[in-house]
Amino acid sequence: MNLFRKKSIQALIRETGQKDVTLKKELGAFDLSMLGIGAIIGTGIFVLTGVAAAEHAGPALVLSFVLSGLACVFAALCYAEFASTVPVSGSAYTYSYATFGELIAWILGWDLILEYGLASSAVASGWSGYFQGLLAGFGIHFPTALTSAFDPAKGTFIDLPAILIVLLITFLLTQGIKKSARFNSIIVIVKLAVVILFIVVGVWYVKPSNWTPFMPFGFSGVTAGAATVFFAYIGFDAVSTAAEEVKNPQRNMPIGIIASLLVCTVLYIIVSAILTGIVPYKLLDVKNPVAFALNYIHQDWVAGFISLGAIAGITTVLLVMIYGQTRLFYAISRDGLLPKVFSKVDKKKQTPIVNTWITCLLVSIFAGFIPLDKLAELTNIGTLFAFMTVAVGILYLRKSKEAPKTGFRVPFVPAIPILAFIFCGYLALQLPKLTWESFFVWLVIGLVVYFGYGRKHSTLNISSDAKLRKIS
Repeated sequence: MNLFRKKSIQALIRETGQKDVTLKKELGAFDLSMLGIGAIIGTGIFVLTGVAAAEHAGPALVLSFVLSGLACVFAALCYAEFASTVPVSGSAYTYSYATFGELIAWILGWDLILEYGLASSAVASGWSGYFQGLLAGFGIHFPTALTSAFDPAKGTFIDLPAILIVLLITFLLTQGIKKSARFNSIIVIVKLAVVILFIVVGVWYVKPSNWTPFMPFGFSGVTAGAATVFFAYIGFDAVSTAAEEVKNPQRNMPIGIIASLLVCTVLYIIVSAILTGIVPYKLLDVKNPVAFALNYIHQDWVAGFISLGAIAGITTVLLVMIYGQTRLFYAISRDGLLPKVFSKVDKKKQTPIVNTWITCLLVSIFAGFIPLDKLAELTNIGTLFAFMTVAVGILYLRKSKEAPKTGFRVPFVPAIPILAFIFCGYLALQLPKLTWESFFVWLVIGLVVYFGYGRKHSTLNISSDAKLRKIS
């Protein structure tokens, strides 16, 4: 059994048009950029900035965002070339199938299931916190048992608001990609307006004295902060899962990936500088640091808008993450490594509806019962592993004679892919030991699934068996 059998790039592209019902090509560069911004600006900027400043980086949080941003820019360039060369659903999973072979592709796919699934759950949990805070302002409260993940000591058993928002987003996704993209674009414009409002109001209240000491925890604090806020950047890779639903992917995919990341990086750096300039970093260890900063300077009316913007922002992150998860399941299932139900496309909506509801069920279970901090750490390590593999994949792609020479090309190869690998690897090493142990357990489970189901049902395995029967 050849565990490293590959699918040629031409074969991968050919397969996208072989089914009776295929995904509908409706997205342009603007839609993709909005999907990217929708996925990136959310939980990271509205939730994790405070924790990273108070516990790790202090005012040097701005350097943490620069460090994480650099790692993501290098990785984004690699993703852009793959998305332009292999415009097929599946993101890093599909790219690995073309470069490293089936077993590595499965490991990447299983890793991305962890990334998108847990990211969706973590985002739903963060959304729940902001939504309950908004309702509390009107004197409306959920019963304690239904307000958070399972924790008998606190009297909480299930996070009901998190499950409800997952159900709502899933229903929207089943209506087709164009409607989902239109909804996403509207909400993204709202949350960008809210972020700009914070910048415009907050800049006048910055006290340079709050930036001293600038690096209270040393450079190790900056790197730990970078590993924490890295969660704020994940999402641009979800854009690559939309490849089969894009008009002119060779041109539009790189624009969507790179434009969304650059816009978000600039906003993150400005917001983190203003945030730590308004409030002493030690006070920022709260769940809603941006709104807290505005309350701190008695701009309560703006803080209300920020809370609404945060809810809107987190909603679009959830939309893109669940969308990415469904398209990943679709791609893996089409290759036979998961049951065919995941690649069944509805004739009318031209979207994988059954797959989407199964994803909803899985995300709801994690969001309803597992605490937010554990979800975020596992998401980070899954993402970094995928970024590192894609970076190495570019080096293989450049050596491949069958790879098209048109479309976007990463500049300064091999320097950029190597830098992407080093930066992401360094950030991964900053994560806790328990996170690494949990990640390896997840990979072991994945190998059991592959050898128990995927290897036998792989389309490559079935086609090779058919050839052998013909020969015999």
